[in-house]
Amino acid sequence: MVKKEVIFNFVGFLLILEGIFMFLGIPFSIYYQDNDIYVLLFTGLFTSLFGLVLFLISKNKDKDIRKREGYIVVSIGWIVTSLFGALPFVIHGSIPSYTDAFFETMSGFTTTGASILNDIEALPHGLLFWRSVTQWLGGMGMIVLSLAILPILGIGGMQLFVAEVPGPTKDKLHPRVRETAVRLWGIYVLLTFVEVLLLVIGGMTLFDAVCHSFTTMATGGFSTKQASIAYYQSPFIHYVIIFFMFAAGVNFTLHYHLLHGRFENLKKNEEFKFYLTVILFWTFFIAVILYLTNYGSAEQSFRDSLFQVVSIITTTGFVTADYEIWGTLLLLIFFLFLFSGSCAGSTGGGIKIVRHLLLFKNSFLELRRLIHPRAVIPVRYNGHSVPQDIISNILAFFLFYIFIFIMGSLVMAALGLDFMTAIGSVATSLGNVGPAIGSVGPTDNFANIPTLGKWFLSFFMLLGRLELFTILVIFSPAFWKS
Repeated sequence: MVKKEVIFNFVGFLLILEGIFMFLGIPFSIYYQDNDIYVLLFTGLFTSLFGLVLFLISKNKDKDIRKREGYIVVSIGWIVTSLFGALPFVIHGSIPSYTDAFFETMSGFTTTGASILNDIEALPHGLLFWRSVTQWLGGMGMIVLSLAILPILGIGGMQLFVAEVPGPTKDKLHPRVRETAVRLWGIYVLLTFVEVLLLVIGGMTLFDAVCHSFTTMATGGFSTKQASIAYYQSPFIHYVIIFFMFAAGVNFTLHYHLLHGRFENLKKNEEFKFYLTVILFWTFFIAVILYLTNYGSAEQSFRDSLFQVVSIITTTGFVTADYEIWGTLLLLIFFLFLFSGSCAGSTGGGIKIVRHLLLFKNSFLELRRLIHPRAVIPVRYNGHSVPQDIISNILAFFLFYIFIFIMGSLVMAALGLDFMTAIGSVATSLGNVGPAIGSVGPTDNFANIPTLGKWFLSFFMLLGRLELFTILVIFSPAFWKS
């Protein structure tokens, strides 16, 4: 039987945290003399008080979280925080439709970066800041943040960590989950702070630098400008954001090792080497094509190629150029990037590089096994044999992912979207990328998606952010059996 009190307790605490973070935009509202001060104050208080009530009514109950409660808490937690996170936009009136506001907020918390806004600069600064904060919180995860600052869960905290940080690898920096969460957030804050400094040096205002650093490190892609990073014509700003998008797509365990001088861990990590190789290969391939087709100088061709490749592969979603006008071949390549993803243990979404790597390895080994049917030839990763259950999990993940993509595309087509937009909107939502192809490409947005389609894609964003199984397991009949 599910312990409802455990769910109420933890969801209540998440809402308390969310309400507190809503207040952070108020100083910017005061400084820029905007009209959203009282909206942020009211919604922050309302959210925190609602969470406090849930927290207190379940305070003295058993807080031992089993696997079942872990999956439910994580799934409901992301939905509830998005439901409340949409309130400032609706009450202020900048996004009058609750469907649009929820879509924008879910896109923020899942770090998808898909937007319905046609005039981002028209939003008051407090709401723009809250919009960026949703991505920064979602990047590392609200649950992980809670584990870092509220050690009330004891051994049950591991179930939440497993549910929110799914995937074939779950590197822990410390035997205790809380210590792992603290260190992950410490690295996250440090990298965000460094990027803010560099962007200010590059000429951004402090407000824009903070907002863009929040959404870069979260691999989210929300910008304070309608034109995204293309608004800034500074190569320095472009290269700074490229570097931090790349860094955010790296397993944060490797960042921890690098900060402690353990460079050999980076050299030995197969996923990182594959991640770097994929980015460099496609960057040079696309840059050469752009240069040969008189796109611009060699440096501009390289920079625009590198920016777009890193942005899409890491699922950040910033843009400095419209890759849809680069020709059919390059458009197809960028569409395939929507199914890539960055490293496991990063803030990036998508399928993840390590799954592709292990799938390739297993597929090539199948050829050897055909020749030597009696030989035991295991898949090896970072010098160790990969258990067969991991390989089976990856194969199941790919099967589910492609099946969901196909069915989702059919649903979006049934809602009236053209072929390119239907497949693009589903692929980018599942991959938590942001821009796609068709009428949801890099220079367009999701404003014209039908209402039902926005709710449908919001669910796909959550499904992709929690890597399918965390959500799908709840719909399994076996999950609810005693």
